[in-house]
Amino acid sequence: MLSFKNVTIKPANTFLSRFWGLMFKKNINYGLMFRNCRAIHTFFMFDKIDVVATDRKDNIIKKYKNVKPCRILIAPKPTKNIYELPKGTLK
Repeated sequence: MLSFKNVTIKPANTFLSRFWGLMFKKNINYGLMFRNCRAIHTFFMFDKIDVVATDRKDNIIKKYKNVKPCRILIAPKPTKNIYELPKGTLK
């Protein structure tokens, strides 16, 4: 699992944690890691987020900064994991 400066990463490994993700949350100070996931949405999010797509070995494939609410994001084919992070985590 990747680590990001000053951000705790929590695994989204239950149905509910994957379903809710960061929806309806304000002022988040942690990130979520979704295994075996290539696509996310930001519907019902109150703020922008940063997103990182990684392969099986957690090598970064693509970074998305300041993803606005009400968007659908589909990462490139080799993506196996998605990290949802508070905005500003990626400089």
